[in-house]
Amino acid sequence: MEKLVSYTSVALVTRDRAARSARRLSPTAAFLLLASITVSFLAGSSAPTPLYPLYMAQWGLTPLTVTVIFGIYALAVLLALLVVGRLSDHLGRRPVLLTATLAQAATMALFGIATSLTGLLLARVVQGLTTGAAIGAVGAAMIDLDKTRGTVANAVAPPFGTAMGALVAGVLVQYLPFPTHLVYAVFGMVFILQAIGLAYMTESIAPRGSVLSSLKPQLSLPRATREPLLLALPVLVAVWALAGFYGSLGPMLVRSMLGSDTPLLGALSLFVLAAFGGLSVLVFQHREPKDMMMFGVASLFVGVAIAVVSLPYSAIAIFFLGTAIAGVGFGAGFQGAVRTVVPFAAPHERAGVLSIVFIICYIAMGVPAVVAGWMVAHQGNIIATAQIFGAVIMALACVALLGSVLRAVTKRAARIATR
Repeated sequence: MEKLVSYTSVALVTRDRAARSARRLSPTAAFLLLASITVSFLAGSSAPTPLYPLYMAQWGLTPLTVTVIFGIYALAVLLALLVVGRLSDHLGRRPVLLTATLAQAATMALFGIATSLTGLLLARVVQGLTTGAAIGAVGAAMIDLDKTRGTVANAVAPPFGTAMGALVAGVLVQYLPFPTHLVYAVFGMVFILQAIGLAYMTESIAPRGSVLSSLKPQLSLPRATREPLLLALPVLVAVWALAGFYGSLGPMLVRSMLGSDTPLLGALSLFVLAAFGGLSVLVFQHREPKDMMMFGVASLFVGVAIAVVSLPYSAIAIFFLGTAIAGVGFGAGFQGAVRTVVPFAAPHERAGVLSIVFIICYIAMGVPAVVAGWMVAHQGNIIATAQIFGAVIMALACVALLGSVLRAVTKRAARIATR
C-alpha cells in the first residue's frame, strides 16, 4: 500500500511538472518574444516624434522645449543603465523584463493623459528609466538563448524598432482619430500582451545574491581599449548626434521644406534613417569591424552632405536620398565602432566598457539635439541650424577617417621598424 501511494505521488509530481513545462514558451518562441520586446521598446521611444508638431501647436511649445523633452529621455536611459543595467544578472531576466514591460504600458497611459509639458516630461522620464532597465536584460536574455542569433538580433532590432515606431505613429496620427491618444493605446496593448508572454517564459539564468551590489555603478576603461575607443569616439558622437537631431527636430525640418503639417511625412525622416541603419547592420554583419566602421563613416559623410545640399532648395527627394545613405552610415558606423572597441576588453571587463560606450552614445544623442533646439529657438531658422549641424557631423566623420589613416600609417611604420 505504501509503495502504491509512493508511485502515485511520483506520478502526480511528474504530471504536474509536465503540465507546467507544456505551458512554458519554447526557446524559439521565447527568443521571438524577446526580440519583439526590443523592437517595441525602441518603437515606443520614437512614437512621440510625429506628434511633436501637434504638441507645439496645441500647447505652444518651442523647438528648444521639444529637444529638451527628447534629451531628458536620453538622460533617463543613461541613469537606468548605470544603476539597474546589471540587475538582471543578479535577480534574473524574467522579473526585470516583466516589471519593465508593465511599466512601459503604464508609461503609454501617462503619454495619453498628458495635457501639458509637465505631463510629457514625466512620461519621457519614466519611459527612459524603463527602457534603460530593459535594454541590458533583454539583450542578455537573447544571448542566453542563442549566442549567434542573439548578437545579430541585438544589433538589428533597435534601429528597426525605432523605424517602426516612427512609421506606425505617423500612420495612426495621419489617418485615424484621436491622434494624441490612439498611438499610445496601441503600444500599451502591445506591452500588456508581451508581459503576458513573459509570464510563460522560462528564466534563462539562475538568480544569485548581492542584488544591492548590482545597483552600484561600475565604470572601467581597460588600457587595451583606450586607443580603439579614442579612434571610435568621433564615429559614435557623429552617428548618435544625427539620430538625436532626426528624432527631435526631423519632423519640423521636413515640414519647413514642404510647407506641410502632415505627420506621416515628418515621421518618414526618422523612419528612413533608422530603417537603412538596420539594413546596413544586417548586410555588413560579417565584415571586419574596422572596414565596417570606415565604410559607415564614408557613407555618413556623403549622406549628410547630400541632405544638407538639398535643404535650401527644398528638394525633398534628394533630402531623403541623403538620409538613406546617412542611415547606412549610422548602422555600419555604430556597429563597426562597437566591434572595434569591445574585443580588446577581457570578458569580465566588457560590461563596463559597453556602459561607457552607451554613455557616450546617449550623451551624443541628447546634448546636441538640445543645442540644435536652442539655435532654432533663438535664430528661428531650422534650415540654417540643420546646415550647421550637418557640417559638424561631416567634420567629425573627417576626424574619424583621418584618425584611422594615421593609426594605419603608425602601425605600418612600427612593423617596418621591428624587422
